[in-house]
Amino acid sequence: MSSIINKGLLLIISSPSGAGKTSICKKLIDEIDGIDLSVSVTTRKKRKDEIEGKHYFFKNEDEFRVLLKEDQFLEHAKVFGCLYGTLKNEVVSKINKGMDVIVDIDWQGTRQIAKQLPKDIVKVFILPPSIKELQNRLGKRASENIENFKKRMSEAKKEISHYKEYDFVIVNDDLQLAVDQIKLILFSERLRRYRQLTLDKTIEKLI
Repeated sequence: MSSIINKGLLLIISSPSGAGKTSICKKLIDEIDGIDLSVSVTTRKKRKDEIEGKHYFFKNEDEFRVLLKEDQFLEHAKVFGCLYGTLKNEVVSKINKGMDVIVDIDWQGTRQIAKQLPKDIVKVFILPPSIKELQNRLGKRASENIENFKKRMSEAKKEISHYKEYDFVIVNDDLQLAVDQIKLILFSERLRRYRQLTLDKTIEKLI
């Protein structure tokens, strides 16, 4: 095992709804050592099966606004009437300890984080295998409401249009293959020279 101490990285995973992003993130957490999922703050109501600090940090709107005023977020957004945000300290403290962190956000949140942590992020965009498959997946989610389905498709296409803002693009035609491809990206990014914090000392001993 290498004696070089690494700084962690922030792995951003984005995709249109229905492309399998949630399943991919779960498998990455299950299959890779030294990686964790960022826990977001939200103002939406806690569901009965959710655990504070594991699924979300649940705050009311006033508490959220205080965090926002204190510049505690790497990114934040309003989604379906509820506020969501990624805590700066939650992420930065982990990557400074050598832990990699996955953040599951859209292109707008990615832009916000890129401004604050440009050298610490790796951006991966997940595509569905085809428009037909995306329609099938979103159709199942919104089968009771054709207008809802059309809205989801429109939002998915808008999300896909931002693929050029990402470092890597992966087509999720096979879940395990997509996960394995992201693993290759992650393991390669861990070896970037500037992330190997004690590399210079190791080199000094060699020469």
